[in-house]
Parts: sequence; C-alpha cells; structure tokens
Amino acid sequence: MRYVWQNTNWTEFSWESDALIQPLGLARLRQGRLLSKANALGLKFSKEARVEILIEETVKTAAIEGQVLHRDSVRSSVARRLGLPTAGLLTAERVVDGLVDVLLDATANYSEPLSPERLMGWQAALFPTGYSGLRKIRTGQWRGPELMQVVSGPVGKEKVHFEAPPSDQVDMEIRDFIQWWTKGSKNIEGLLRAAIAHFRFVTIHPFEDGNGRIARALTDMALAQDENLPSRFYSLSIRIMAERDGYYRVLEQCQKGDGNITDWLLWFLECFERALEHSETLISNVLSKARFWQQHGQTILNKRQQKVINRLLDAGPGGFEGGLTTRKYVGMVKVSRATAYREISDLVAKQIFRQNHSRGRSVSYDIIWADAE
Repeated sequence: MRYVWQNTNWTEFSWESDALIQPLGLARLRQGRLLSKANALGLKFSKEARVEILIEETVKTAAIEGQVLHRDSVRSSVARRLGLPTAGLLTAERVVDGLVDVLLDATANYSEPLSPERLMGWQAALFPTGYSGLRKIRTGQWRGPELMQVVSGPVGKEKVHFEAPPSDQVDMEIRDFIQWWTKGSKNIEGLLRAAIAHFRFVTIHPFEDGNGRIARALTDMALAQDENLPSRFYSLSIRIMAERDGYYRVLEQCQKGDGNITDWLLWFLECFERALEHSETLISNVLSKARFWQQHGQTILNKRQQKVINRLLDAGPGGFEGGLTTRKYVGMVKVSRATAYREISDLVAKQIFRQNHSRGRSVSYDIIWADAE
C-alpha cells in the first residue's frame, strides 16, 4: 500500500476546480448569511452565542476521539475564560480547561505566529497528567520511533487504515507545514486553505495522541484568519462528529491516493455548509432563550426551578428528549417527588411549562417558548 506522503513532492496537491465552484459558492453564501445574523445579535447575545458554540465545540471535538466530557464542567471552564458568572457551576476538570484553552488560543489569537513550540504547547495542554486514558504518552514533543498507524477491529484482526510518516521525518514535515501556512498558502482560497491545512496535518500525525483535536483547532484558526474575526459562530467539529464515518472514509481514501484531494475538499466544503446551517439554529435558540427571560423576568421562581428551566432552554425547542418528568426533575435538583410535583405544577400555573399529551403512564412537560417578535 502506498500512502500519499510517500509520493515525491507529496504536499503539491491537485484538485478539480470545476467540481468545487458550486459547493464553494454555496458555502460562502451561507457563511455570509450567518455572519450577518451574528452581527445583528448585539454584544450581549453575541457573547451568549459564542459561549454555546464553544461548549458544543469542546464537547464534540473530544467526543470524536472517544473522550466524554461533562457538559456542566465545560460550561464552567468556558464561562470563567470569557469572564461570565460561574456561581453554581461545577469546577472544571483540568483536561477540560486544557481543551478550552487550545480552542480559544487558536481563534482569539489567530494572528499570532504558528510555531512547533505552540503546537507542542497545545498538545501538552490536552493531556495535563501525561496520560491518555490509562496509557502514559509523550506530551509537548513529537512522537517517538514506534510505528504510528490508524487501525480498527479486534486484536489479531486489525485493519490498518493509515500509516503516518516515520518519526524521524516529523520535525522536517512540521517545519515545511508552518512555512507553507505562513507564506506558501496565502494565494489559496481561504476555505480551501483551511481544508488543506487539516488534511496535511493529520497526514503528518506528529504527536502520539491529540492529532485530530489539534487539526480541528488549526482548521478553526485558518477560518478565523480567513474571516479576520476572533469569535467563532459555528463549529465544524459538531458536524464532523455527526458525520465522522464519512470523515474517516474520505480521509483514508485521499491519504492512499496520488495527491488529488478533490473528494476531501468537496466533503469539507459540504460539511462546512452544514455546520453553518446548524449554527443558525443555535443562534436562533440563543435569541429564543433571551426572549423567554424577557417575558418571565419578573416571575417569582426558586433556584431549583430556574436551574431546570435553564436546562430545558439550553436543550432548545424539542431538544429535551422525552420531555421533563417528575422523575427527571427529582434527579436534576435532588428533591422529593412531592416537592418536584408541586414545583412543576407551579410552573404550569405560571404558564412556563405545559403538559404534553400523555403517553402511557408517564406524564411529561415541555417549556412554553416565547413567541418571536
């Protein structure tokens, strides 16, 4: 099997421009529409939208690698770093803080130079204990001499999807990548540059672990440079998580190819457009949440009721699977079933909750969303 990095001048990629014209145009059109909508949010709502997107970005980019992060821990880390109130939030785990730091550094400091030391710092931040799960790994340095392969399947029947360049080539490959990033890529269309940077970095696979997360951070950095904006109002990682089978399939196909990466660029542009579409929904949810509290700002509620309401608002319309039940209320705020029933009934009386049509023996409730202006 011959991999793309084994080709002479392997980084001189080719693609079929005619095949990219339409998806590139559609992606740019939706990008402009989303940025216009974000610009119209105003400062307060823009920060709220940024918080929600960064939380999703952090959770999903970790989930792609099989790492499950507690959403409330992520919310605490994001809130603290963006100067928002943290009262009542969990203390963030070190691994969460590290990933949030990387994502923020990549976008908020997008104009700062990229260097091997910066990349190594990002990777070290992802693994503050020096372990990936139960396995001790190299942090803050390139991977060692062991063969680096992407495999799947049970022991003894593994399928090799990709093999990275030998470790003694990594330093040279990364320095060539940074030189291209800094100077050689300036005449490439911005979205294509972000896609190529992602593909090239994951092909080099310079670290023992964390390569995918850093590749996605670099993609965000390239997009921030393209837009000249430090704030992200969409998350590519959310879409990659939703479509990761296709992501891994097209990566493998092009990493075993002759350097023509048209299929990867097409997938990237279409995934990017879907990410923008998802974020339009998220921004709409931020505005809906704001309208809700404008409508009920004077309603007397206890802290438990506020917590449950915010949990449902964060989930968005229809996002709280199965609706709210008395049992779920008990689990969220740790009260007796009788207290939960009484507080839910109070919220129904105040026209904040409505009872769903009964399905079987379990009664459930949903929030009544404020009407759009």
